Amino acid sequence: MADVGHGGHFFGTQHTLDRFETAFYSPLLSDWSNYESWSERGALTAADRAHQIFSQTVAAHEPPPLDTARLEEMDDFVARRTAEGGADIER
Repeated sequence: MADVGHGGHFFGTQHTLDRFETAFYSPLLSDWSNYESWSERGALTAADRAHQIFSQTVAAHEPPPLDTARLEEMDDFVARRTAEGGADIER
């Protein structure tokens, strides 16, 4: 504020010039393009883009490595709880 003063702008200050390329948040879901560009790319709605992001995230998921003994222990636990009346789950 001290560098710019009343009626000035921040685009000419060194602080802004040092940071403007990396300081802005790039939205994950919203599309800030103009109508023509948006329409030419298929006119995807926010719901469409959210579904694409979800699908890509699920497809790229790799479960973390897990010790076989630990996995068997968890499977036994789930089987016991299911036999005791818990909800049956599919894996």
